[in-house]
Amino acid sequence: MTQQRPTSKPEEIIVIGAGMAGLSVAARLAKIGHRVSLYESSNRVGGKCRTEVIEGFSFDLGPSLLTLPAVYRDLFLKTGKRIEHLLEFLPVDPSFTYLFHDGKHVTFPNLSHNGTVEAIRESFGDDAARSWHQLLSRAERMWDASREVFIEKEIDISTFFRRRNFFSDLMTIAPWRSLRSLTSSYSANPYLQKIIDRYATYTGSDPRKVPAVLLTIAFVEEAFGAWHIRGGLGRLPQELEKRCSELGVKIILNSRVEKIRTHHGAATGITLADGTSIDADIVIANADVNLVYNHLLPHDSITAKPRRSLQQSTSSLSGFTIALGLSGTSNLSHHTVLFPENYDDEFDSIFTRKEPVRDPAIYICNPKDSEMVPSENHEAWTILINAPRHEPKDGCDWNQPGLKEKYAEEIIDLIEKRGIKVRDRIKVMKVRTPADLEKEHLAPGGSIYGTSSNGARSAFLRAKNRSPIRNLYCVGGSTHPGGGLPLVGISAEIVANAIAAKERASQEI
Repeated sequence: MTQQRPTSKPEEIIVIGAGMAGLSVAARLAKIGHRVSLYESSNRVGGKCRTEVIEGFSFDLGPSLLTLPAVYRDLFLKTGKRIEHLLEFLPVDPSFTYLFHDGKHVTFPNLSHNGTVEAIRESFGDDAARSWHQLLSRAERMWDASREVFIEKEIDISTFFRRRNFFSDLMTIAPWRSLRSLTSSYSANPYLQKIIDRYATYTGSDPRKVPAVLLTIAFVEEAFGAWHIRGGLGRLPQELEKRCSELGVKIILNSRVEKIRTHHGAATGITLADGTSIDADIVIANADVNLVYNHLLPHDSITAKPRRSLQQSTSSLSGFTIALGLSGTSNLSHHTVLFPENYDDEFDSIFTRKEPVRDPAIYICNPKDSEMVPSENHEAWTILINAPRHEPKDGCDWNQPGLKEKYAEEIIDLIEKRGIKVRDRIKVMKVRTPADLEKEHLAPGGSIYGTSSNGARSAFLRAKNRSPIRNLYCVGGSTHPGGGLPLVGISAEIVANAIAAKERASQEI
């Protein structure tokens, strides 16, 4: 994580979208002296990272845990504040409880590889424990081999080929293998298989198609921990908004960008939906790249290549969310996953049949946080179900009358069948569909992560942070290095560094 020097050439910079990446890059650039304006189409900042309060219950309706908190510690430190003085980070222990269709279960402790191995041994036996240790050792080697080239810097495959340890790193990463294939080579245990498969959904993908390198997510979660922010993760963008304002960033809400203006292959500013035009030296798009290249930019020879690339990619899955304010308490831990018997059917339903999953994996977030409930005798659950995108013409129409209510009831029925009492405890209930995600976040189809990582090409060659249009940069979950709170924060640092490098290069000419 680099320290940027103050700019000697302050520029007018426009950031489109006040999601976490947009806020992060705005803060970094304002800190070094640029004049930054941030335009957001909705009435609030944070994008998908939000904590919504309903009748005293608080729900994390986007990200519900944070890994690699060092990304945001670095961001606040580099922009003039210590995040520890603003927010309280709490380790989530245990990190996850996994419940299976046949009654078996396992609970993972936080920040303990040995503890996780022992938990697996108690639940599934010595062979499974040994396999987990071997898998996570491989995941650590993959992290070491891929972190610098594929995560922390602008994507440049050629630098990977020039590495001294290229061949050994290539064999470690094994880009020709899928996550499912790699897991199967270490273990035939069906319970471990499902746990590892679920990491593919962290990128909105299918474990049978994503590259094996996504196993690194398991290592990051185990080695760096699962974290909660007291009061909800939505407090992170709130504090980042304050940081931006203190640094002089102009945040303009309820202002939808209609067009990115270009001239002779360079970005020159934006046009808002009301027709207002604003000039800029640099434009940064924290928006889904499908929206950027297919709607905000002209369809010309310069944008033809990224548009073709996007057409060849598979869009990520979406999500169906149920927020439940409940009376009474339960023994559910902070993060619980209920696995179905046939997990493959979930991915077939989403990516092939494009229909709601009849028996999905059910993720329940039940924060042990007194600030998120009206009293100690209440719980605030956020339930997330992986879902097909909103595609009324040739897929699932989530606006079909009665569909979301019917599906929510089916999910509650499935939870109750597992012996977890829910229905009689409900005080508050709010449902959000992929159609809602599309409308609220201008994410085509409600895709959570833009493109999926289905296939090596999609995983390793996401949209570049430097657009082929000069002075236009792309940042956020649909671009390199990917989605999730840590990666979008890294994406913002990459873009800020790229702009600083451009300035240095111009001074050397």
